[in-house]
Amino acid sequence: MTALRRIGATDLHTPPMVLGGNVFGWTADEATSHAILDRFVGAGGTMIDTADVYSAWVAGHSGGESEAVIGRWLKASGRRGDVTIATKVGMLPGQGGKGLAPDRIAAACEASLRRLGVETIDLYYAHCDDESVPQAEVLGAFQRLIEAGKMRHIAASNFHAMRLKSALDLATAEGLPHFRVLQPEYNLVSRRKFEGELQDLCVAHNLGVLPYFGLAAGFLTGKYRTPDDLGQSVRGGNMAKLLEGKGAAVLAAMDSVVDQTGATHAQVALAWLAAQPGVTAPIASATSVEQLDELIGAWQLDLDQDQLRRLAEAGV
Repeated sequence: MTALRRIGATDLHTPPMVLGGNVFGWTADEATSHAILDRFVGAGGTMIDTADVYSAWVAGHSGGESEAVIGRWLKASGRRGDVTIATKVGMLPGQGGKGLAPDRIAAACEASLRRLGVETIDLYYAHCDDESVPQAEVLGAFQRLIEAGKMRHIAASNFHAMRLKSALDLATAEGLPHFRVLQPEYNLVSRRKFEGELQDLCVAHNLGVLPYFGLAAGFLTGKYRTPDDLGQSVRGGNMAKLLEGKGAAVLAAMDSVVDQTGATHAQVALAWLAAQPGVTAPIASATSVEQLDELIGAWQLDLDQDQLRRLAEAGV
């Protein structure tokens, strides 16, 4: 049985991976999404990560599709007590626009609760910072929802260190809720947004860190190695800049670790993330049960210090 990790100062726990729900109702249809959720929970997974904006970028979608798929699975499976639900506010336009205005937070929370079919959201993220709204108003809006029993813990995603620190300091000074989790972009080929000041801040304040893009949108699976490979998927065009940068060196280091461990590239990428200071668990999504099974294999992969070092140095 995989040991669970405590997420920062919360009472939430997870194995070394959180299941990303961005694909549900998009590249994974409803039946497949439900099968993935069944398998994830059956393997000991505990946290499902989604957002109200998933998947508004798809033609004919308006946002909330992922939450609705998860909500129908929760009702059909009866597994609400076995999982924690994380969702987000701030990127989906709605009444009053998008962002973190208090009225927008309140309305978005109600909509997410309705789609998910739950009474309480376990972890509610500010999906992005909103400097147009005073942080005291943002935290006050979250506080009212916590007091109403509509959410348990709050979190931040895509925040810079200075703004995250000011929110934490304000919460301490004014008796407002603290962000307990950070969700940054972080992986073997995208490190500068998190490493350094932001990582140090999370460690110092015992924030749980649940990074997204752990596989760099598929680049770290190893299937994009030459310009000819870029046509393999709709995401291929975004991989060219990774190949031109440190990507090739990182893949070479990963090849060596794959040869040593017998693990796959995806498993190595996730295991490296899970071993980084401050990181609780990377978020990863799957579009099939078979793909999920590969990702679950990373839960038991412990890279040694030499392997961790070589992977890190390849991306510097």
